[in-house]
Amino acid sequence: MLDLLTKSPMFGMIVELDKLLPVLLTTVIFVAIGLVVFAVAFFIVVFVSPFSVKKEIEEDHNTALAIIIGAIILGIALIISAAIQGN
Repeated sequence: MLDLLTKSPMFGMIVELDKLLPVLLTTVIFVAIGLVVFAVAFFIVVFVSPFSVKKEIEEDHNTALAIIIGAIILGIALIISAAIQGN
């Protein structure tokens, strides 16, 4: 059993820098696009709602509204992840 631990790499693979940079650049671009989409969706929810979302969640402790906004954020995250994967 100890032989298996000594022969396998300890913490992962060694990646060359020239192969890592394009992946890193793509990741940063997708993160930026995702954050912009999240911000736009949140501002649409705030703009469309007839009440102050900040007041309802922070001061009045409206849990239902917080759950709805959380569900919207999770839905957008699923859409973005499916678009990134191409499925």
